[in-house]
Amino acid sequence: MLTRRRLIAISAAIAASSLVGRASAGSTARLWTGQALGARASIRLDHPQAEAIAARVLAEIDRLEKILSLYRADSALARLNREGRLEAPPFELLECLSTAAAVHAASGGRFDPTVQPLWVIWAEAAAAGKRPSDAAIERTRRHVGWEKVAMDPAAIELAPGMALTLNGIGQGYVADRVAALLEAEGLSDILIDTGEFHALGGRPEGGAWPMRLESGGRVELRQRALATSAPLGTTFDQAGHDGHILDPATGLPARSAWRSVSITAPSAAVADALSTAACLMPDRASIIGMTDRFANVRCEAASPISSL
Repeated sequence: MLTRRRLIAISAAIAASSLVGRASAGSTARLWTGQALGARASIRLDHPQAEAIAARVLAEIDRLEKILSLYRADSALARLNREGRLEAPPFELLECLSTAAAVHAASGGRFDPTVQPLWVIWAEAAAAGKRPSDAAIERTRRHVGWEKVAMDPAAIELAPGMALTLNGIGQGYVADRVAALLEAEGLSDILIDTGEFHALGGRPEGGAWPMRLESGGRVELRQRALATSAPLGTTFDQAGHDGHILDPATGLPARSAWRSVSITAPSAAVADALSTAACLMPDRASIIGMTDRFANVRCEAASPISSL
């Protein structure tokens, strides 16, 4: 079953990776596994140069982490959060944030990368075995709001006290960039998994990639991406009540109507961000209204809490 990645990561370092061959004699199929932005990552390849291709992918993921990682002190994102301004930002950071801005607008502000200060106070309180105070939440909410971010190719600037997170879009963006790298080399029939899925073509043996959703449903991927969000898939508290998706309007964990939401799109970054925002939507009609603002995007499943 497709399970939601862990978003509360303490390290985004790429773990030692491996290539594991299939048992069938003469097969060129390989599976690379490692880490990307603190999440498990794998790429299934059926190619005589699978090991060399995996090495190039690993290098690309490392390059992207130096730009997008929230947990590497030398990343472009970490420097922006630390200093409040980043001159000549990398193209990849601008592109990822531009996608985030489009989803922010389509979701009525529900998807908002500026919730990072709220996430910090919730994580720190959880480490102490408690919830943040109402006063702390209200103080921190003053530093949240996408409209306070100034962004252009010359610089990205944040208002004092602000910080950005790419949780909810970063893993999808990495999947898209890896897909672009492989496609540029003329490769196809590959399933990329960085916590979100991006299929280049179909399965090497024929047919689409069959995916089982958290809702229990199924979807087939061919030249398409899939993302699933589950509000209580990761929680701040041991009781499992305070989920990791925060509502920027209240500063509180989402009191979601949904157990999980799965969305497919041509872009994994778009699917990732939309599935996160969908967890804050009150009904399926609202989710469809949001996804309809993007070309060729579908809500594959929205499993309500009441169905448990």
